[in-house]
Amino acid sequence: MPNVEEISKWAVIACDQFTSQPEYWEDVKNFVGDSPSAYNLILPEAMLQNSDAKKISQINASMNEYLEKNLFTEYKNSYVYVERTLLDGSIRKGIVGVIDLEEYDYKPGSNSKIRATEETVSERIPPRKSIRENAQLELSHVILLCDDDRRDLIEPITFSRHSMKKIYDFDLMFGGGNIKGWLIRGDQSRALSMRIDSYVKRKSKELSVVFAVGDGNHSLAAAKACYESGATSRYAMVELENIYDDALKFEPIHRLIKNIPVEEVLNEIQGSICVSAWGMKDSWPIKFYSREKSGIINIDKTKGASALIVLQKYLDDSNRNFEIDYIHDTDALKKLSSLENFLGFELPPFDENAKRDFFKVISKSGVLPRKTFSMGHAQEKRYYLEARKIK
Repeated sequence: MPNVEEISKWAVIACDQFTSQPEYWEDVKNFVGDSPSAYNLILPEAMLQNSDAKKISQINASMNEYLEKNLFTEYKNSYVYVERTLLDGSIRKGIVGVIDLEEYDYKPGSNSKIRATEETVSERIPPRKSIRENAQLELSHVILLCDDDRRDLIEPITFSRHSMKKIYDFDLMFGGGNIKGWLIRGDQSRALSMRIDSYVKRKSKELSVVFAVGDGNHSLAAAKACYESGATSRYAMVELENIYDDALKFEPIHRLIKNIPVEEVLNEIQGSICVSAWGMKDSWPIKFYSREKSGIINIDKTKGASALIVLQKYLDDSNRNFEIDYIHDTDALKKLSSLENFLGFELPPFDENAKRDFFKVISKSGVLPRKTFSMGHAQEKRYYLEARKIK
């Protein structure tokens, strides 16, 4: 844990946020100033250049400097229990620990117990790999999801946290909410490890995937690549969260198709992946919007494991080479769909039924299409806080 005077200047949001707003990161830089900060140990994607060798060298040098100055307090054989107060006042709970990278694989068709939830873009791995392979430390924004419908893993810690040592409690910079952390060690750590083992054995009998990467998969893929090359540790730090946590919100990402003959495309979609009126009970209803009209298409459930999987596969395989945009806000989707030759599809909300089926869908179909969902608002992503030696 960083042993610093101004911890609010230490914790910095995930590097893949505000990628189109470099001014956010300039504000972070100015806010941090000369104080020790995780900002000096990461490379925001908004600042990626064709050649980042100098910046990466500076990152590694900062890690070495912080270690030489004994800037960290080390807690061995422990976990951290985290409570993150979000923008709406809800509290998202998690446990910081490590995973075995030999149990993780992001490739399609994998049968590993720990998997990516969405398609991995291979081009996004090398910049992260180049930072990690010579680094002494890792800082993580990875959120790992468990399908703990019994609430056996994280929730018992919530009730016993007052008997544990609180190691941080502060407000995160720039609207990130409050974060608190308690140290899990000794008998409580051993008890948690036993519950995790029991969960893995139970879920392995039900599903082919036991843990799913909700955020930070490209960083985890880079960690895997570094381990396989012999550069860094076999283990990687993550925060485990329960998909059934009420504060864990998934937002659907809608599809907008540009510059098309709308009526023709709608007819093709309805003829290829939809059911007729008599088959509506075996379908997923999806709203569509265009300048000419709006309505509902009923996607055939026999075509795939979810409406988005079926729709995205159709769009990807079409000879029309669709120009697709990914829209988070429903009002924005409707407004853009009113433009000439634009067609928007509103994906259904990620409700409790979707949470319940989430791991089943991944187990059956593998990774989900890219841009399937977003876990909360940008300010609610994980901040870099804890560090771990990887060499």
